Amino acid sequence: MRIRPQFADALMAVVLTCVSVVLGKESAQQGWSPLDGRGYALAVLAGLPLAFRVRAPLTVLLWSHLVFVLYVAGGYWPVVATFGPMLSLYTVASLCRPRTAAICAFVMAGAWVYAGVASPRAQMASVVAQALVFPLVLLRFGVLARRSTELARQLRREQAERARQEVAAERGRIARELHDVVAHHMSVISVQAGLAGFVFASDPATARAALSTISGTSAEALEELRRMLQVLREADDQVPGAPMPGLARVGELAERIRAGGVDVTLRTLGTPRPLAPGVELCAYRVVQEALTNVLKHAPDSPVVVQLDYGTHRLTVSVVNGCARPGRQGEIPDRVRTGGGHGLIGMRERAKLYGGSISIGPRSGGGFAVTLALPTSAGALSGEEDASG
Repeated sequence: MRIRPQFADALMAVVLTCVSVVLGKESAQQGWSPLDGRGYALAVLAGLPLAFRVRAPLTVLLWSHLVFVLYVAGGYWPVVATFGPMLSLYTVASLCRPRTAAICAFVMAGAWVYAGVASPRAQMASVVAQALVFPLVLLRFGVLARRSTELARQLRREQAERARQEVAAERGRIARELHDVVAHHMSVISVQAGLAGFVFASDPATARAALSTISGTSAEALEELRRMLQVLREADDQVPGAPMPGLARVGELAERIRAGGVDVTLRTLGTPRPLAPGVELCAYRVVQEALTNVLKHAPDSPVVVQLDYGTHRLTVSVVNGCARPGRQGEIPDRVRTGGGHGLIGMRERAKLYGGSISIGPRSGGGFAVTLALPTSAGALSGEEDASG
């Protein structure tokens, strides 16, 4: 159970006051005047205010030294009332500015010298040495305590900032996944629903095919959303769910876009091979976003999707031939300005895996997205597992 600081200070003040009272009973054995009611009262007044040493360090220090001087002036044993001044100086050094702490150290040294002068049995050489050494030691420990507190605060701030950045990065990753899943599947569903409504009476077969595509697309969207939620809910010691989509499903993606009326050609260069899950997911999402943009902005233009498996690099390109008839080379505002969450997500994914991406209009019309990702072990070491 954690003890609150205020309670700990009050407990310390009570304990030190009790020690002073007990020590005061030894005054006569040490050759000093025994404590009477006034002496005990001053000893208590020097110790109990330490309960407020953190809230009002300067006030407590001045009060404890004033009581100490009155106590010494009464001819009592000085040692009994020293706990308050010493602990209050340490508190000031640990909480206040160095200049303030140094002034308070001079106050303590002056009170200590006064105690030596007022005590006929005191040896001034020893008193002066104590007046110099004790304040310096207390200052040193107080400064170390203040630095430790500042370092702890700085560490907490850095940890909080690091946690905030990690949360922001995770939110960005989840946002990218949600955008890719929802935007693509809803675009396909929207196009197919419009087609089914248009030919519902004139071409029932085409309408049934469109409804079948809607059913399959919505089921796949729900599957990917469930997979994402499962990844978010899983503990570290649980078996992970099904892997996120990869390049093996690009063919299914192309078929779904073809069902929306877009002429999609899929080409593969080189020898297909398994790649890191994060790399495959990145390439798949880029192809998905590019085809979704074609479906929304230029569904009448043919599209070529090419996967080029190099020795140390995977190159993915999605190129549509031209814009809609009568709008040759025209690019929608969202694409031309480089805005939109989809294009931002593409660039963030490419950067995450050390790749590069080129997004822009073609000189002969149409639009091209080209992604290059490193696949060598050295390039991929330490990559983030974005597949969850």
